[in-house]
Amino acid sequence: MRLAERTVGPTVPPLIVAELSGNHNGELARALAIVDAAADAGAHAVKLQTYTADTMTLDLAGPDFTIDDPKSLWNGRRLYELYHEAATPWDWHAALFARARERGMLCFSTPFDESAIAYLEPFDPPCYKVASFELTDLPLIEAVARTGRPLVMSTGMATVAEIDEAVRTARRAGSTDIVLLQCTSTYPATPRNSNLATIPNMRAAFGCEVGLSDHTGGIGAAVAAVAFGAVLIEKHVTLRRADGGVDAAFSLEPDELRALVIETERAWQAVGTVHYGPTQAERASLRFRRSIYVSADVRAGEELGAHNLRIVRPGFGLPPKHFASVLGRRACADLVRGTALAWEHLA
Repeated sequence: MRLAERTVGPTVPPLIVAELSGNHNGELARALAIVDAAADAGAHAVKLQTYTADTMTLDLAGPDFTIDDPKSLWNGRRLYELYHEAATPWDWHAALFARARERGMLCFSTPFDESAIAYLEPFDPPCYKVASFELTDLPLIEAVARTGRPLVMSTGMATVAEIDEAVRTARRAGSTDIVLLQCTSTYPATPRNSNLATIPNMRAAFGCEVGLSDHTGGIGAAVAAVAFGAVLIEKHVTLRRADGGVDAAFSLEPDELRALVIETERAWQAVGTVHYGPTQAERASLRFRRSIYVSADVRAGEELGAHNLRIVRPGFGLPPKHFASVLGRRACADLVRGTALAWEHLA
């Protein structure tokens, strides 16, 4: 499939998407600096999130609207307050889209309601993203799919039935290009909970390309995902984790993002195809296999044996599998030490 001028699929290296999310820390200059850092690191795309606190939740402080999980980075925070802090102001979008395009990157966003879709459409995004928590919001998926743009959908927490409903909804609404993202919706996530083996199964089950939305620390899980066929990798990115912010704890710094770009492409190159026998690059190395050589001078008619033959490198003589067959045979000519034994040397 195509996202603007870029191909996404198994025939090209994985598309690396830098997720800005709330790492702007409320400063447009910092948001633009993250876009520049992502471009300098070699990322192919920048992703925004388009919402306001009011489009995400209700301004209430009751137990339903307050995070009560000691393991959460945001334990005790009111949802409305958290989304207000993390939201990317809508009037920043033009500058962020423009900067990404100036730097040669794709720029797209996650809309969280129909007003966000309407706002984003004039920017002509190459695709839309549906977040894991919105995968069961079928009216939203239908609205996104009706734009006719490619669709990227994260699948954190989703059952097979829920993913199937989402994909069917998108396709009924006209979506033909869909990338599903294997995802673990914990922040941060652990490698043990990443279940990358789901990637090829998901591709087969839903007939879609599959990538990874990764919230683990480091780049190991993302690189491994490429070996399972991931065609898109999404990681949160910040300038420095020490600067803090709502997503900083599970975000990559620029040097780590650069390593991700390099190592995922290496992993993609390494996957290759099913192959046996020497590759073209290995053919020159065949000479360094072992073979049968004359290890002591031999006179014509002399019997050959372990006392004057050895299996050594290089591989220009008879293959080692013939050693037992030549023992006891006689030489048909004088053979000097270091001669690669050949059939014509045997009487």
